[in-house]
Amino acid sequence: MTQTLIGYARCSTDKQDLAAQKDALFKLGVAADRVYTDKGFTGTNRERPGLDQALAAVRSGDTLVVPKLDRLARSVPDARAIGDSLASRGVKLQLGSSIHDPSDPMGKLFFNILATFAEFEADLIRMRTREGMAVARSKGKLRGKKPKLSERQQKELRRMYNTGDYSISDLSELFSISRPTVYRTLSRTASTFLSGSL
Repeated sequence: MTQTLIGYARCSTDKQDLAAQKDALFKLGVAADRVYTDKGFTGTNRERPGLDQALAAVRSGDTLVVPKLDRLARSVPDARAIGDSLASRGVKLQLGSSIHDPSDPMGKLFFNILATFAEFEADLIRMRTREGMAVARSKGKLRGKKPKLSERQQKELRRMYNTGDYSISDLSELFSISRPTVYRTLSRTASTFLSGSL
């Protein structure tokens, strides 16, 4: 029976590139038509169609090849479930150049240790991101989305709306913004207008 290498690559956002991971898989001997990918799916999201296809493609004796464990799973339970599924089907797992037999006790132990480290690393990244955002927010650098219209344009939109001569559709067309943006602008400027500062 011929053994087949099935490759899997994933990136968390649509802006990231899979080229480096695919190149690593090709260098490890995976054929281009045997690579399955997910783009825009986080490792914590188990709903990954590319991974499901890769897992469906592997047969007993085959090897699932992934550039790094964190591309396959971001949590220990998820990694363990995938490892157990592969072991029950007689499929080996290759992480980079290291091949692990999930049915072998040492291979299983090493795989679980790697999964724990991958989850720990992901938790650290999330914690640093939250801390960075909190620091930026405290310094006033994280303000959210910038309004589509300048303050002057918002005042003019409010003034025109108050004349009663312009409909929401008219204002949307005149200012080249969507109707919901017109409503948001009117809502935002209502209290200012009532207080007389507009």
